[in-house]
Formats: sequence, C-alpha cells, structure tokens
Amino acid sequence: MKWVVGILVVVAAGLTLAGCALTAKDIPYPVLEAKYGGPASHYMDLPGELRIHYRDQGRADGPAVVLVHGFAASLHTWEPWVTRLAPDYRVISLDLPGHGLTRAPEGYVAAQATNVAVVDELTRRLKADRFVIVGNSMGGGVSWAYALAHPERLNGLVLVDAAGWPREDKGNEKPPVVFKLLGNPAGRALLRNINPRPLATRGLKSAYVDETVVTPAVVDRYVELALAPGHRAILTSGRDGPQRRVDRSVFATIKTPTLVMHGEADTVIDVAAGRGLASAIPGAKLITYPGVGHVPMEQVPDRSVADLKAFLSSLPPT
Repeated sequence: MKWVVGILVVVAAGLTLAGCALTAKDIPYPVLEAKYGGPASHYMDLPGELRIHYRDQGRADGPAVVLVHGFAASLHTWEPWVTRLAPDYRVISLDLPGHGLTRAPEGYVAAQATNVAVVDELTRRLKADRFVIVGNSMGGGVSWAYALAHPERLNGLVLVDAAGWPREDKGNEKPPVVFKLLGNPAGRALLRNINPRPLATRGLKSAYVDETVVTPAVVDRYVELALAPGHRAILTSGRDGPQRRVDRSVFATIKTPTLVMHGEADTVIDVAAGRGLASAIPGAKLITYPGVGHVPMEQVPDRSVADLKAFLSSLPPT
C-alpha cells in the first residue's frame, strides 16, 4: 500500500507540474559565482575532486563558530547571523557538496558521513582547531554527527530546527511536496530533471511561514543554485546513500555543551523534535520561538543571535 501511495504522489506531482516548464538547463558555475560569490568567498580543493565554497569572516583571532546550512540551502542563509557575530567571533560558513557554489564530481552521492568529513577537513586546513558548530535542518544532523565523531574539537554544539530526531509521531509537520518526492525512487528521478522553481516557491513559503521573507531574490537564489551543474543529481542522491539509524540513546552520548533552538511554527521539522533532542542530550538548553518557522536565523535574526551569543559567552574559555 505504501508503494502504491508513493506512486500516486509522484503521478499527482507530475500532473501538477504539467503546466510548468518541466525542464531547466544547468547554469554554469562562473555565472553563479559572479552573482552569488563576492569578496568574502573562497574556494578549497579537497579529496574526492571536491571544490568547496566557504567564507571565513569576522575577527580573525576571535573564538571560531562554524555554520552548516540545511538541505537545498547555502551559506547565504547564515548572513544575518554573520554580520551580527563578526565583530567578536571568527565565523566560518561553507556550502556542502551539491549546494551553493561547491563543486563535486559526477556520480557523487551525498551522505551525512561525507558531510562530516568535509567539515572536518575544511576546518583543519583553516587551522580552526576548536570551534562551536552550528547547524540548521540537515546541517543540524551533520552537526550532531560531528559532535559524536570529533568531540575533542568542539567547544559547543548548536542545533537550529535540526534534523535527525527519531520518532513516529510527526506532530504538525506538513513538509513540502519535494520531500515526499525524495522519499520515492520515481520521485527522485523526476526531481533530477524538472525546473525546481514551482516547487521551490511553494516549499520556501511553507518553511519560512512568514511569506514576506520569501522575496523574489530569495527564490531566485535557491532555484539558480540548485541548477548548478550536478546539483540536482546530488540533492536527490541522499536517499540512495547509506542511512544512519539512531535512537534516543545515541544523543545521550553527546557530551558537548549544547543549545537547541527551534521555531514553534516549523512545518518541516516539528518543534517536538527540538524538544526531544534537548531532553536526550545531557545538559542541553532549549529555546523555542513562537510563530517562527524553519529558519529562525533569517526570520528573527536579532532575537536568535542574541540567544546564540548568550550561549557562546557561557562556554568555558579554551
């Protein structure tokens, strides 16, 4: 029955998109770099033919904070926080493979473990020996996985509407149709070829909750970066790669000081997931935001960064 339902979802989505331009050509990297790069952008070649786009901003001798974005997003989602943190902190942000301006070879399969390895290699080469890692959504999953793999390198862990909490009850989650398509092989094949704009517009409005934040420029950024060569294939490859199975006991082993932040109106990952993470990670602090959706750092940057700074200032000096 689940298989039949999955096929019906794919068919329905295909019919919905029938009136739209179903295909879109890739946009060359030089064009995207000219529009979405800039003086703060740098690139680093890593093993596996990866060319990572990153930014290393703020106070060079300040405590390091590493920012990891969510699925289909990019380091640009952190800019409201970067401008507010820069006077006091060294702020490193990056585009994961398949996202933003980062290049990956043909056939690259995204996975949590490979994203952890990218973060580890990049920060080591940048000589950020110890840092606070902050992750939103999928990037939150990468961040807590990093805390499990490399606790000796972390001063703190911040999970912003993070993915990965195992539970049967999905609460008030009403994820965009793109996530339903990603759960089915036929849906993933469809997503590799279609124009992402119709799905992106609807999905972003659902995730942000406040539709006024979803400006044409924001939609253009998500859509155009998704059209970077190879990105659609990588974005749809995650379900094909190895899946890590976790339960509550896994989070209980995290010893890094942790802050959990979550929008109470998040329809992508219900606030119950944030509460679960905070209850499972020893000593974790939970802050929720009424009326806020999946990206508090963009929706309520002043309030959320103030909470982040309070957490950072509470950490013991290294």
